[in-house]
Amino acid sequence: MEDRKRDHIDLAFSSRLEGKQVDNRFEYEPLFGTHSKVKQEYDFAGRKMRLPLWVSSMTGGTKRAGTINKNLAQACAEFGLGMGLGSCRILLDSPEHFNDFNVRPIMGEHAPLFANIGICQLESMLTEGSSDKLGELVNKLDADGLIIHINPLQEAFQPEGDQQKRPATDLIQDFLELTKLKIIVKEVGQGFGKESLRHLLQLPIEAIEFAAMGGTNFSLVELNRSNAIAAEVFNPFIHVGHTAEEMTLTINELLSELPEQNICVKQLIISGGISSLLDGYYLTSIAKLPAFYGMGSAFLRHAMGDYEKLRTYIEKIEQGWSLANNFLKVKQP
Repeated sequence: MEDRKRDHIDLAFSSRLEGKQVDNRFEYEPLFGTHSKVKQEYDFAGRKMRLPLWVSSMTGGTKRAGTINKNLAQACAEFGLGMGLGSCRILLDSPEHFNDFNVRPIMGEHAPLFANIGICQLESMLTEGSSDKLGELVNKLDADGLIIHINPLQEAFQPEGDQQKRPATDLIQDFLELTKLKIIVKEVGQGFGKESLRHLLQLPIEAIEFAAMGGTNFSLVELNRSNAIAAEVFNPFIHVGHTAEEMTLTINELLSELPEQNICVKQLIISGGISSLLDGYYLTSIAKLPAFYGMGSAFLRHAMGDYEKLRTYIEKIEQGWSLANNFLKVKQP
C-alpha cells in the first residue's frame, strides 16, 4: 500500500486532464455496476463468439504472414473472436502457401472464419466460368463463407492492378445466383456511400463490413508503392470516403426508409478507424442491425511476434468490454 500511495503522489500532476475533452458519447454511471465479467454469446454465420470483435482481413502468402495468422487464430480460439483471412487469391495459383491460411485447426470448431477474394478476381472467374473454385477454396479452408472485397481505387493505383470491366453490383448478383456460400462484402479502407449501402442491404448476404475511412487505407498503401508522379496526381483520392460512424448512421437511416421485407443483410462488421474498444462499444450499441466491430492494424501490431503480447492485449479488451457494459450508458445520437 505504501508503494501505491507513493505512486499516487509522484503521478498526480502528470495525470491531470487539463484541456482534454470529455468523451460525450456516454453517460458514466458508477453507482450501479460491478467489476464482474460480462458473459455474452453472439451468433455469427452459425458459429458462436464470446466478444463482438472481428479480426479484419489482413495478410497471407508469406512466412511472416503465416505467423501472424496463426497468432490471430489462437486468439480467436481462446477469446471467442471471428476472423476474416487476407486475400486468398494466391491459393488459387500457388497452393504451396496453403499453410499460411490454414487456421481452422487452430481456431477450433466454434469461431467463425471467412476466406477472402477480390472483386476483380471474382470477375475473371465468372468470365472464365470457374467461380466454383471459390467454393472448393472455402471447403478446403473449412471456412464458413467468403468475403468479397471491393477495391476499385486500390486496383487503379496499384502498379500491377487489375481493371474491372463490369460494376461490382452486377458481379455480386451474378455470383449469388451461382453459389450457396455465405457472403460478406467489404471495402478496403474508404467505406461505402449511401446508395452502395442501400443496394447491399437488399442483397441476400451474411454481412456488410465497412472498412471505413480512418483505418488502413489500401489506396494509400498502393500510392506509397507507386512512382512520384502517380502519387502526386492520385493523392487527393485517398481523402474521399466515409467514416464508420457516418456509415452506421446512414444504415440506420436506410433501415427506416426501406420496406422491412427488403432488408436481407443479417449483421454488420463496423471496421475502419476503430482505434479503441469504446469506439466499437459505441457504434455497435447505436447500430440498428446486429453489429460487431472489427480491427486490423491494432491486431497486426500485437500479432507479429510472441503470442503472449497479443494475448495480453485482447485480455485487456475483454476487461474493458465488461467495464463499458457495467458502467457506461450510450447516448443515442
